[in-house]
Amino acid sequence: MSVRSRISAALLVLAVSLAGFGAAAAPAAAAVTSRGVTVPDFYTPPAALPEANGSVVRSEPLPLALSLPGINSALPGSATRIMYKSTDSTGNPVAVTGAYLEPAAAWKGPGSRPLVVLAPGTMGQGDQCTTSLALQYPLILGAGGGQTTLSIGYEILAMYQLLAKGLAVIQTDYPGLGTTDRLHTYVNRVDEGHAVLDAARAAKALPNTSITAQSAVGLYGYSQGGGAVASAAELQSSYAPEVALTATYAGAPPADLTKVTAAIDGTELVGALGWAVNGFIQTDPGLQSLAGKYLSSAGKAALTDLSTMCVGDALFGYGFKSSTSWTTGGQSLADIVQAEPSLRNFIDQQFIGARKPTGVVRVATGVADDLVPHGQARTMAVDWCRLGGQVVYAPILLPSVGDPLLNHFGPLLTDQGMAVAWLGDRLAGQPAASNCATMPIQP
Repeated sequence: MSVRSRISAALLVLAVSLAGFGAAAAPAAAAVTSRGVTVPDFYTPPAALPEANGSVVRSEPLPLALSLPGINSALPGSATRIMYKSTDSTGNPVAVTGAYLEPAAAWKGPGSRPLVVLAPGTMGQGDQCTTSLALQYPLILGAGGGQTTLSIGYEILAMYQLLAKGLAVIQTDYPGLGTTDRLHTYVNRVDEGHAVLDAARAAKALPNTSITAQSAVGLYGYSQGGGAVASAAELQSSYAPEVALTATYAGAPPADLTKVTAAIDGTELVGALGWAVNGFIQTDPGLQSLAGKYLSSAGKAALTDLSTMCVGDALFGYGFKSSTSWTTGGQSLADIVQAEPSLRNFIDQQFIGARKPTGVVRVATGVADDLVPHGQARTMAVDWCRLGGQVVYAPILLPSVGDPLLNHFGPLLTDQGMAVAWLGDRLAGQPAASNCATMPIQP
């Protein structure tokens, strides 16, 4: 199979989530240019932010492109675009955007309607790639401002399944994705975990919703989102103890970035390495000197280029390239990480699995996943068990199809219904038995 054919097959997997819904065109106009791409001016943060984490900075109605007429309301419900305040990994305030979705379906379980925070999988680093924007424009073919882009809102299917169960949903765009004041700090453990927890706070601060202060909270995420919710489950007790976290679904979490970096290099999703490096420098500008030391002019140009790209753009523009083509000495990024203690220390700080998570966590990972390697995700589950966490480890037994991206996204689609049902049952008060006691230490 040719490179282009393999990329096309990968894009088909991303787009299948939209099958039956149709797709919308790109935004007709936007008021702000951010690093060469255009986004609505809603995404520009104010000069000053509220003091309290989770405070709503602004909100507006968000028209859903994919909806069905119901008897009394449109299905799956109504949406509100939001901006809220969070705190980044350096302790500084940061504005984060997202969307709250009020379901049309009734909640049939006990107590108040629960809330699910959905942390999206990898969308890219361009501000036009946000999941909140994808709810309005599920398939963006061009964002204006001279930037051609391809962004697919593949998280919509999971959100709509959750809404169909009567669960309220709030999704986060993460720091720097959408908001025009900084780069997205891709796979930064603390930034993402805080954004997830503060999204729950923001949802409960919104007026005129059906959730209450007593609403149980669940977290849902796969891939980048799986890492974000896994981090949030670890950080809840210290950062947001009042968030009533009951259960978390963490699918294919990138818990050990050292192993994930080596696995992604040379695959369709090698652009994610550029997003990670860009995000690391955004968090710690001191790492810029290492970029200057090791990156060639081609590597520096690639990082600049990738900073405005979505997943579809990166697949076509950089798929199957090696990071060795970005460095002055032909080293891979994994080699550089091992050679530089400061960079290795920074990446070690992103490790997930060293803190006991709050609530029950279902860790699901495809046994054939070699993009976000199965072994490192399973190790996270084992580490949590050793710390006394309540873990339900769920290996997804799909055969390898010989393509890393398809091996990674196959479990996302095949396990999604089970994951949504499992989370709904936990939020309805049904217990889940941990299988830590029966989980062998070795894979």
